[in-house]
Amino acid sequence: MSGNICAVEVSNITKKFRVYDDKGYTLKEKALHWGRNRYEVREVLRGVSFQIQKGEAVGLIGQNGCGKSTILKLLTKIIYPDSGTIRIHGRVSSLLELGAGFHPDMSGRENIYINASILGLNKKEIDRRIGGIIAFSELEEFIDHPVRTYSSGMYMRLAFSVAVSVDADVLLVDEILAVGDVNFQAKCFRKLMEIKGAGTTIVLVSHSMDQIERICDRSIWIQNGQVREAGSPVDVHRSYLDAMSAKRKQSSQEKAVLAASGTTDSQPAHPDAVRFLSAKLFDKDNKERNVFALGEMVALEIELDMRKERQGCQMEVNLVRADGLFCYGCASALEAAGMEGTDRNTDRTNQKKIRLVFKKMNLLSGWYHFDVHIVDSEGSTIYFGGNVAEFEIDGCRPQRGLVYLEHVWTKG
Repeated sequence: MSGNICAVEVSNITKKFRVYDDKGYTLKEKALHWGRNRYEVREVLRGVSFQIQKGEAVGLIGQNGCGKSTILKLLTKIIYPDSGTIRIHGRVSSLLELGAGFHPDMSGRENIYINASILGLNKKEIDRRIGGIIAFSELEEFIDHPVRTYSSGMYMRLAFSVAVSVDADVLLVDEILAVGDVNFQAKCFRKLMEIKGAGTTIVLVSHSMDQIERICDRSIWIQNGQVREAGSPVDVHRSYLDAMSAKRKQSSQEKAVLAASGTTDSQPAHPDAVRFLSAKLFDKDNKERNVFALGEMVALEIELDMRKERQGCQMEVNLVRADGLFCYGCASALEAAGMEGTDRNTDRTNQKKIRLVFKKMNLLSGWYHFDVHIVDSEGSTIYFGGNVAEFEIDGCRPQRGLVYLEHVWTKG
């Protein structure tokens, strides 16, 4: 960061939108179907304020619909606030929607000139940079084809390549790294790190906590159109994941109440074959817990009622972080785990328990849960249970990321 020079200043902005039930667009439609013009006013932003210093990278996080993308559109002046002020110092480049501003019937080359002109470059500057833009996009073979023939990934490559070639003072990015193949995503990430190193101010909207923690100096959590929390990405993300976990827990409890009352149709795919009974977590002393320290043993115990023998059944267990990030998955044949069913000629139930033991749970701080999936020998789902057991890993600072890797700092 460059001293205390403010690059972006947002002061008490509000924004409302009209949401129509089914809006008529022509005069005839409005006259014949006047009822379609009913709408409700939704307040998306409710007095949002924050400052971003020059050279700082800031991530905006929050659930869908909380107002993150609206903030970026306000910063680019695509839309304007109902009240409050926004001040940005320097040239702004943005990546908000794939191919925004691209003309579908023009070639990729022609669209480079149009997009770069919109972002503030003159023709001579574009002429100097167009070779690098095309090379970075890796679209040399298709650059003179109409962009309507491009895939969404090709759109993203071209849009990103133009945006990062502008030498902007402020770069606004909205989920752009979520599109494209793995190699190009890594290339985009490295480019963002280069841009940050050059002193460009970056505002990044993403649902990927890992991306934000690697790129950003600070996170701002937007909830219900307001700033809920701002600070170090690790601390803000922990609070956010805790809140999401609490919300999911409440939802699970509500579903359990509905299931108990018989008002829900969420049943296993083959109720005659298997019925899920319970899932519990234990520590090395066989005590039931749901809060563990880094590196502790964690045992997942699942109890099922195998009502019918099914040879070749397999149980898959997936470990998922609270924000939906898939961490690990493994599978085992039920017979190998001692979960074979009863004799097929009897109606007796056969309650069995299976344990999956993680000798060292080297995940970093946060909330996690297990999903259970049981399939038969043909791959058909017998049972799926999402979030059957939830737990927290606590006390791993100052490490960042997903897992702990043993390391030693030594003098060189």
